[in-house]
Amino acid sequence: MTAERNTPGDKLEGWIPELATPDDVRLALERALDYRGDVTITLKNGERIEGYIFDRRSVGPRLDQCWVRLYPRGRDEKLSVAFSEIARLEFSGRDMAAGKSFELWIQKYRSMKAGGEKNISLEPESLD
Repeated sequence: MTAERNTPGDKLEGWIPELATPDDVRLALERALDYRGDVTITLKNGERIEGYIFDRRSVGPRLDQCWVRLYPRGRDEKLSVAFSEIARLEFSGRDMAAGKSFELWIQKYRSMKAGGEKNISLEPESLD
């Protein structure tokens, strides 16, 4: 089964893609780049890294020529990991953007305004 067929629709939180082929790895890491939560990467040496993926280079024909960059959770640094070193990928953190869109925000605002509320302030949710 490829990563594309194994994807749980638009909800990525909790997804553990199958990384059986190079295409599976590339697709899963593309989705991880767009994900607004932490992922957990298990390396082939057994090391686990949890963090936020913010960049990737995936233009090389081989996986050892491609890498992903992330901010590891609880550390003040950036790490680079070669695609070829990744044994497992988990969409482990809460998706901070799930169920949130500008359109939903506007609906809530209009509803509050229509209800007669004054000094309406819709505050963003805490990132904790």
